[in-house]
Amino acid sequence: MPLNERDRIEILMMIGVGDRMRTQQEVCRLFHEMHPDREPVSQSTVSRIERKYRELGHVRDAPRQGRPKINENVQQDVILSALENPHCTVRQVSRDLNIGKSSVSNIFKKVKYHPYRVRLIHELAEDDFDRRTEFCEYMMDHNNQNNGFIANILFSDEATFFLNGHVNRQNTRYWSQENPHWMQEYHTQHPQKTHDLLRKPDGTKNPPYNVYFLESIS
Repeated sequence: MPLNERDRIEILMMIGVGDRMRTQQEVCRLFHEMHPDREPVSQSTVSRIERKYRELGHVRDAPRQGRPKINENVQQDVILSALENPHCTVRQVSRDLNIGKSSVSNIFKKVKYHPYRVRLIHELAEDDFDRRTEFCEYMMDHNNQNNGFIANILFSDEATFFLNGHVNRQNTRYWSQENPHWMQEYHTQHPQKTHDLLRKPDGTKNPPYNVYFLESIS
């Protein structure tokens, strides 16, 4: 374990002064005899303590560098901000309390607050179940009429652009120590989006592809 200021003063007293000075090896042995339950000190440690006292006149720890620690009042203010508004951002709390963003993040991490994302759930209309069944029957009929029809279809990724102010999962968080299981239903059947279906006419992975728009922008 590290030596505190009292231990260093004790080692200086063991070194002695004048004609009654002990060697570093003797000081190490004496310190171990007086503190058998502690880790023995090395001769280099004794040498550093003696040199520091001769140069500075004390054996206190030097002032620590870096930013000062955040006091308890500031930590409570950060936690209260999250309790009052779980959707607050680190930037917002930093601006309101006039502290660094890294300090806010460290406090949230210290109290085990996690920024949970909203879970978007597809809203199902009353006739969606029938439409799903109809689509399955449609695909099965085309596959029976044209063997390998499904194998020649490449479904691309889907990008949806909402014009109604819909929530953005990337910028929305819920600060909490436990998962709130925050869910929100959202509409998927809007005329302001497109679905692209790419079909391979030759059954290979190489272009060109035939592109079919299942829905068009209105």
